[in-house]
Amino acid sequence: MTLRWLKDPLPWVTLLLIALVWGMTSLSGLFHWMFPALDRPVYQQESFASLVQAHLMLVGISSVIAVIIGVAAGVGVTRHAGKVFRSLVETIVAMGQTFPPVAVLAVAVPVMGFSEKPAIIALVLYGLLPILQGTIAGIESVPASAREIAQGVGMSSWQILTKVEMPLAAPVIVAGIRTSVIINIGTAAIASTVGTQSLGSPIIIGLSGFNTAYVLQGAIIVALLAIIVDMTFERWSRYLQGWQVTPP
Repeated sequence: MTLRWLKDPLPWVTLLLIALVWGMTSLSGLFHWMFPALDRPVYQQESFASLVQAHLMLVGISSVIAVIIGVAAGVGVTRHAGKVFRSLVETIVAMGQTFPPVAVLAVAVPVMGFSEKPAIIALVLYGLLPILQGTIAGIESVPASAREIAQGVGMSSWQILTKVEMPLAAPVIVAGIRTSVIINIGTAAIASTVGTQSLGSPIIIGLSGFNTAYVLQGAIIVALLAIIVDMTFERWSRYLQGWQVTPP
């Protein structure tokens, strides 16, 4: 058990992230050596712990909204009454990814002001498509025989959906959610352009002030967050693939 834990990269990457978040200032000597021309090579306007918390809050809120809308829309267009709307729904959701998040912010900020709301809207629009596609693909991958057996034992349409289709489709749906969340972790950095705290703050300040060290620090922590979340989803997906519900 101990050896298996030591070989697992997830705890080590998590420890590295924690060390960087709480000990970035202790690396000032390293960054002074890497960037000798900079007077302040370590970002100190806000603590990295508060930036990580704000970043995860943005990603979490937008991802929950995207999951609710995406899964509900995916289930809806796979029902008999909703199939006629499938192409329309897919087109509308796909349009959300054709608009750059910065463009969405530019339109939303004059209406909502500088806050996290425009950023959440942009992240929801950007994260919907993978969830919708994963939900549709997952439900369509459920064998027809499983539905027939469920109908044969007297299950209602709702019971077939919740007890047969959704559990069997779960690995594919989770794969879509995984893609959406990873995209949003990287995209959430733009929230700092509308006055919202995120890990984009050192990146944007670094770019505007030609401070490469700030950019590097923000980018490394965003990348580590994405890696940790991706590994976590990978383990969840493996668990779901090994646990498939069959109709009674």
